[in-house]
Amino acid sequence: MNDIQVKSSKALKWSSLAEIIAKLVTPISNLILARLLTPEAFGVVATVTMVISFADMFSDSGFQKFLVQHEFDNDEDLRISANVAFSSNIILSLCLWGLLCLCNDRIASLVGNPGLGVVIIVAGISLPATSFSSIQAALFRRKFNFKVLFYSRVVSAVIPLIVTVPLALLGLSYWALIIGTIIGNFSTAIILTVLSPWKPKLIFRKKEFLEMLSFSVWSLFESLGTWLSSYIGTFIVSSILSQYYVGLYKTTMTTVNGLFAIITTATTSVLFTSLSRLQSDKQEYDKYFVDFIRIVSILIIPIGFGTMVYKDLVTQILLGSQWTEAVPFVGIYGLMSCLTLILGQYSSEYFRGLGKPKANVLMTVLHLAALIPILIISANHGFIVLAYARSFVKAEQILVFWGILWFGFKFNPIRIIKCIAKPVLSAIVMSIIGYAMLGFCTSYFMQFISVLICIIVYFGFYVIVLRGKKDVLNLVRMFTGRGEKNE
Repeated sequence: MNDIQVKSSKALKWSSLAEIIAKLVTPISNLILARLLTPEAFGVVATVTMVISFADMFSDSGFQKFLVQHEFDNDEDLRISANVAFSSNIILSLCLWGLLCLCNDRIASLVGNPGLGVVIIVAGISLPATSFSSIQAALFRRKFNFKVLFYSRVVSAVIPLIVTVPLALLGLSYWALIIGTIIGNFSTAIILTVLSPWKPKLIFRKKEFLEMLSFSVWSLFESLGTWLSSYIGTFIVSSILSQYYVGLYKTTMTTVNGLFAIITTATTSVLFTSLSRLQSDKQEYDKYFVDFIRIVSILIIPIGFGTMVYKDLVTQILLGSQWTEAVPFVGIYGLMSCLTLILGQYSSEYFRGLGKPKANVLMTVLHLAALIPILIISANHGFIVLAYARSFVKAEQILVFWGILWFGFKFNPIRIIKCIAKPVLSAIVMSIIGYAMLGFCTSYFMQFISVLICIIVYFGFYVIVLRGKKDVLNLVRMFTGRGEKNE
């Protein structure tokens, strides 16, 4: 086992543990908030978050990725670049916050929240906090020190439970979510600063700034494309439909993405950091990427198929009875998300690890060319049509990823299809049995029992019928910090 595998496995242990704890706490908060707050309140927060995340993207300027991916000559060069990145981020974030304050009413009207400009001003307080902590987070990731990131992740997950929920109980509506987010961001910044051996200083050097900017300009375009992919739907829905459907649309996607986040959030940063260290060896680079996809697909694939089968149960548990209109969206979006994650989206880290953000920019532009007109047309036909259109357009995203991998990097995407054949086949068998059991499992208790049976069927079929015992053992080793066993 090489040094990168050892470091990435240990990093995955802490990253995964953080997400497990977060996903034990977050659903409790969401269960309560989804019953205390209306879809309209979530709609207001979704549009405000769209604005703040847009400004935050520019304040980071892509310097965080540079600090993780770039090979520095020595620690002093890294320290200087980190300080220059910090200085640039904090100054720009304050300028952007000032701009939001000056134009708050116009921006609020533009995103469908007229009269709520003050919400944008208050939410903008998060900008300096996130720009302050982004550099520390990058340095921890670079050194595979995910143990410290574990502490900050756990605290940020607990904040909604101890801050947002009590405020919602007091009747503060969307203000509860806004204030909880602000406190969570400042808590993260404080924790990372206290635990970091690097202490930020306001330093500006033209050479280091231009070097980072030349790398980061494409990362900035990439981030802009990612932002558009995430929030263009929110803008379109708020323009065509009501705030109720904005909340339904964005909260559904956030909830479904949260089902996968325990794996994706834990693995994406580790994959990027590991690939960045292997970029000089293309053969080992490709092998590590395929092995990584093979292992994580064992968990991601059944989550997607299971969400489709048990969409009513998932919606009822995570959102509540006032969100029943979202049930079809939960199911189909969950299924398409698992396929897109495995077959396409992890490829973004493949491009980034090689220092080729242009590939992600190209992918995003091609995806947006299909996504935007589809969202506009489907939104005019109602929410259900929009839900299915937004889900199935992910198939186009997969094809774009494959095209870039094949023509731009000489990587055959068939290798990915082959390595996920066992999880997909096992998930199909599991789904057939799940649908059959739903015919007579009418109570929630019986449905929970059927879910447990489906899990047993999935892993039993994978291990016994498809002889996948080695893969499952490697999965356990990977997420417990012992690395993948080479045989």
